[in-house]
Amino acid sequence: MDGLRCLNRGVVVWLTGLPGSGKTTIARRLVEALRERYGIRAEILDGDWVRKTINPEAGFTRDQRRLHLLRVAWIARILARNGIVVVCSFVSPYRDVRREVRDIVSGEVPFLEVYVRCSLEECIRRDPKGLYAKALRGEISNFTGVSDPYEEPENPEIVVDTEKLDADSCVSSILEYLSSRGYLEDR
Repeated sequence: MDGLRCLNRGVVVWLTGLPGSGKTTIARRLVEALRERYGIRAEILDGDWVRKTINPEAGFTRDQRRLHLLRVAWIARILARNGIVVVCSFVSPYRDVRREVRDIVSGEVPFLEVYVRCSLEECIRRDPKGLYAKALRGEISNFTGVSDPYEEPENPEIVVDTEKLDADSCVSSILEYLSSRGYLEDR
């Protein structure tokens, strides 16, 4: 037994932003903090991992992305209703699809949209996987920010700017929000 506890009701924290904005780093550190500081069961559903394991046939057209994200929303909802904090890290570039995701999740558990803001220029500069370089050369189609749009969230619960804040500060902002809303129960 790992000593971690489930909450009475979990929550889904959905990180959205351009590729390379820092979503995965923040997600990993957030889950680590929830486990270590709060003793809470928390799981990450990350875009790369889900595409490799649960949904390997997922493509990158608008319809394929929509179907992919709706599947993830149902998985996140099931985990959260069982008392787990689920941190989802997905580009999720379209507002209407994020609304559908929110509707699925919030039908049963709280949903928190976190916009991981970072300029396209900075994401291109970071380019941790070399994908922007390939997209700019035309080697990758439907690449968000280059050949496919990213629609910024209009009313996210939280905005963390990774050009101005380090990952730990972003995590602290998210934890403060979760705590202020009563989502993090005391031990």
